[in-house]
Amino acid sequence: MRNFLFALLLVSFCSMHGQETASLDYYLPQDISYDPNIPKPKDIIGHEVGEWHVTHDKLVFYMQTLADASDRISIENRGTTYEGRPLILLTITSPDNHRNLEQIRQDHISLTEDGADTLNLENMPIVVYQGFSIHGNEPSGSNAALAYAYYLAAANGPKIEETLNNSVILLDPSFNPDGLQRFAYWANTNKGKNMVSDVNDREFHEVWPGGRTNHYWFDMNRDWLPVQLPESRARIASFHKWMPNILTDHHEMGTNSTYFFQPGVPSRVHPLTPPVNQELTAEIATYHAKALDKIGSLYYKEERFDDYFYGKGSTYPDINGSIGILFEQASSRGHAQDSENGLLTFPFTIRNQFTTAVSTVEAARNMRTKILEYQRQFYKDVKSENRKDKVRGIVFGDSKDAAKAWHLAEILKLQHIKFHELSDDITVNGKAYKKGHSYFIPTDQKNARLVKAMFDKRTTFKDSIFYDVSAWTFPLAFNLDYAELKSTSAAGDLVTELRPLSAEVDQQSSYAYLFNWNEYYTPKALNQILNKGLRAKVAKLPFTVEGKSFDYGAILVPVQNQSLNPAEMFQFLNSVAKDSKVPMVAVGTGSTQGIDLGSSNFVSLKKQRVALLVGNGVTSYDAGEFWHLLDQRYDFNLTKLDTKYFNNVDLSKYTSIVIPNRGRGSFLDEKGTEKLKEWVNNGGILIGYRNMADWFSKNEMMALNFKKDTLVAKNVSYAEKSDFLGAHATGGAIFKAKLDRSHPINFGYKNDHLPLFRNTNIYIEPDKNSYNNPIQYTQDPLLSGYISDRNLEMVKNSVPFQVQRSGKGRVIIFTDNTNFRAFWFGTNKLVMNAIFFGKMM
Repeated sequence: MRNFLFALLLVSFCSMHGQETASLDYYLPQDISYDPNIPKPKDIIGHEVGEWHVTHDKLVFYMQTLADASDRISIENRGTTYEGRPLILLTITSPDNHRNLEQIRQDHISLTEDGADTLNLENMPIVVYQGFSIHGNEPSGSNAALAYAYYLAAANGPKIEETLNNSVILLDPSFNPDGLQRFAYWANTNKGKNMVSDVNDREFHEVWPGGRTNHYWFDMNRDWLPVQLPESRARIASFHKWMPNILTDHHEMGTNSTYFFQPGVPSRVHPLTPPVNQELTAEIATYHAKALDKIGSLYYKEERFDDYFYGKGSTYPDINGSIGILFEQASSRGHAQDSENGLLTFPFTIRNQFTTAVSTVEAARNMRTKILEYQRQFYKDVKSENRKDKVRGIVFGDSKDAAKAWHLAEILKLQHIKFHELSDDITVNGKAYKKGHSYFIPTDQKNARLVKAMFDKRTTFKDSIFYDVSAWTFPLAFNLDYAELKSTSAAGDLVTELRPLSAEVDQQSSYAYLFNWNEYYTPKALNQILNKGLRAKVAKLPFTVEGKSFDYGAILVPVQNQSLNPAEMFQFLNSVAKDSKVPMVAVGTGSTQGIDLGSSNFVSLKKQRVALLVGNGVTSYDAGEFWHLLDQRYDFNLTKLDTKYFNNVDLSKYTSIVIPNRGRGSFLDEKGTEKLKEWVNNGGILIGYRNMADWFSKNEMMALNFKKDTLVAKNVSYAEKSDFLGAHATGGAIFKAKLDRSHPINFGYKNDHLPLFRNTNIYIEPDKNSYNNPIQYTQDPLLSGYISDRNLEMVKNSVPFQVQRSGKGRVIIFTDNTNFRAFWFGTNKLVMNAIFFGKMM
């Protein structure tokens, strides 16, 4: 049956009207022969490489077929995407190496361990990880993987034999299966019999959100360090399993560009990356230049792109003793498009990607011992640095929130960083670190540089231009207390397996249950309780009952007059506590020290129905981060409302509407804007982010006073214009804000200061009444990252949050992204407070 269906698929593709297209010979070196027993891509997928955009299912099918046909290739499935697509990896090497593969891997890993000096490099294969199209609408990479895998499987001759004998190639044909599938559908369904290269054609203008991102609209090329997504976790596991010497990352850029390969801008390299890394990258680049010269393709290097943020695929390897290489190909964004460099065809883009994939393994073959020695020396130098380091470890945690610390520990585990439980509760610099809520990282370990990259705070830089963020300090992102220690006495047992957190209700009650709002998953617990139809209240003030203390935002669930009897309620709440990892306390009295449980300072809460505005005019990254937060972490039934049909939606069923950052393109028209105002006036909670501050102000939904900067260039030449403007952009840094913990927006925070991530130049003046400024940047706000002196002055004492009443409702604005890239755990609680407690503000 399978063969019949495949034959039917093949016939359907062959019968399609098409135009003249490149054959496989267009890509392949023609000075060698190819094994006729190895199936060509067209034999399996029904079309030439580049004739159509390959869909992920056909890409996988071809790779599986190759693995069956060639003794040079093995294939594994390392998991699935959110949409259930396999995350495959091909291991390509000589048949002899395949028979001894595990020993080769272990010997290679030994290069990074103690005793590496005794290893003989002469016969050790080099390991090269080659990955393609982490952005789904940059498809030339994944399509090139078809031809490249065929080449590695079928090519004959001394050169390929030498390459395979001396290399283990890990081929990841699609870093982003869901995005690739989405874009292939778009490009293929808009292709005509007659090729249209006009830039105005629909083929080159994807509908929102486009194919760049994964299922939840994340840019996965920013997730190599945080590893919050399944695709990232698969490739990071493969990376640490093999510790490859070279990792390549094939991208696309603007249609009017040419071809880029690293090294990038010399001054924009992270200081933890050894200079030798860049020297080797430059030497490898000579192979790419020679290969592209041979086929007549234009290219550039040491411009535009940097090597700073370790969360990118081409930079992440640099902090792990490897060499990361970025390739950027001008994109046809379809099958053929007019460009400043002539007609840019899809096969042409594929050929350049194929060519540099081959030149990479040629460089690896010829530079093998030099690069292996670099990896050995990298970890030898780390060991030497560790001996000199006076800091012996880092403690981090949150005495009132085990989940945030656990999730950072989870990242450490995924990154193969060693860490310990605490030996006992300790206090450092006035901060309490509780065993079970905190962990200890020893600095004397082989991944010490990676630890520094994750925990460092930097505020001085060689360059003022950043391709991506300039700061990502993880304990600040998680809003965790942390401290450097000069001894290892706090270290308890080494964590070899990170056990899941657990929680429960301590006992049954016939009076009431309480839980503090500090834990990360309290919004999930409260949502389950309210969805069950149970009554719950939130405390506006702290109190103590039966010897237990409860802070601002504590949740009260009375037992009487509920839809469940006491036994059923205990059973249900216990299941909620276990599922959300939130400990709950049973009490038998309403008499407290502070507000009694029957006080009017307990405010009744309602079931929430949340909608998210998406579509044209909304930034898909921001929208996806919010969707992921509510769907994956807090189990909300989130409704996504598209701007194109917003005017026809009955909004009365929604308690809150979130509008992420305003993007390009059309947005809500006058009718939609008035509809939104009416909904707010009737009691809705409208929550906006970043650029929505200006939109709220212009549409008279909020009265905001902005700090304005009139930037004027003086003594700046035209050639310096780009750098001048770039230096005044805030690409991503971390700032300290002071909190009024009594305000509902700050319920659940135990400290009176909070690190906030900021990548905008939006500055709101504080309200004249101090109680309306519950979050305010300090006079000395910069914690980590780059910001120009002018912009730093603007940040000082500005407010990143405001809430104002409008009729029965509220309008709330955050100038900063509280959900940045899914790893900014520390500020996720802010938006949940806005949703649950907005009516109290």
